Amino acid sequence: MNHLPEPTRAVRLPDGTHAYADQIPATYAGPQVVHQHIHQAAPDKTVQRIALGSGVGAGAVAAGVYFGPLLVGALTAIAANIAMLAFLALILAWGVHTVVKSIGSPNAAAAVKNVRKARRKRH
Repeated sequence: MNHLPEPTRAVRLPDGTHAYADQIPATYAGPQVVHQHIHQAAPDKTVQRIALGSGVGAGAVAAGVYFGPLLVGALTAIAANIAMLAFLALILAWGVHTVVKSIGSPNAAAAVKNVRKARRKRH
């Protein structure tokens, strides 16, 4: 039931001096190699890795980094324009339909006759 912190340990170095254990540099573990397949890479890295693997070089990597997001932005802008044009065409078609429907109905013909009668009575 000891609630006190554990004391830091002193270590005697090969040259005879003492150092605390938490101040000793860690031993070198060697390089860490991560083996990753091309299909496990992030989508934006796949083109770059294929380019580097085929020996194309930094030009293809730079083009992939630059033109990838540029292409996505351009396609998004094109899709937004097409959606706006489709919405405008829908509104115009609805307006033409409404006008044609109101002109071609029997009520519209009766309204035109009433307007003509009212004009004749005024003059």
